[in-house]
Amino acid sequence: MSKGHLAGRRAVVTGASSGIGAALARRLAAEGADVVLVARREERLRALAEELVRQHRVAVEVKACDLARPDAREALFAEVNAGGAVDVLVNNAGFGVHGAFLSIPWERERELLEVDVAALVHLTKLFGQAMTRRGFGRILQVSSIGAFQPTPTYAVYGAAKAFVQNFGEAIDHEMKGSGVRCTVLAPGVTTTEFHQVAGQKPNFFLTNTAMAAEAVADIAVRGLLSGRRSVVPGIMNTLTSWFVRLLPRRQAVSMAARLMAE
Repeated sequence: MSKGHLAGRRAVVTGASSGIGAALARRLAAEGADVVLVARREERLRALAEELVRQHRVAVEVKACDLARPDAREALFAEVNAGGAVDVLVNNAGFGVHGAFLSIPWERERELLEVDVAALVHLTKLFGQAMTRRGFGRILQVSSIGAFQPTPTYAVYGAAKAFVQNFGEAIDHEMKGSGVRCTVLAPGVTTTEFHQVAGQKPNFFLTNTAMAAEAVADIAVRGLLSGRRSVVPGIMNTLTSWFVRLLPRRQAVSMAARLMAE
């Protein structure tokens, strides 16, 4: 598919209230897709919805939803599916928590796992089954270059993204011939609220290697539309993702710890 081929298609974007999620929603709308915006912050979603309608003249729905709750995910699917077929699912919702594992409250990490892992798998199953029955669909899972090596001070987040990376690539293989494809996006440092929410102060690495969310979204959507299984945006991120796989594990972990140190 190429530019304009999403006209008449319907896309669901989770975590759409800011950052990469909002940028992905804008990019999909620019491709002609009607968009369902999902996040907890309804006011931000409504502001984005007005922007998308005004600039791209597409239909936009707002669904305020706490994806950490299984019942909320099921209700979201039922409500969205009742309004028409979903052709594109973007599982972008997620957050990280920075700090030593033993010092982070369990409830915060439980919520992380519910949103970053459980919600992603749950929504993929719900929407993916419906897509397979129709014989068409595109799924974008948002991972991270942190998926390619253990990351001290982001131990749970990095492990969650490793799950997302492996899960997404595996199901894309499983769905061969079904008309449904799954693309995994593994961005590096991006200009979003991520580190502020995670509780990490900016350091030299974070400040000087960040990509714009819009650039990440552009590469992601091009990869999604072309049916690529895995996309790492940016030359530096691509080189890093390959380099760490060549290093001995102990060195890869030590390097990640240094880069994330405040």
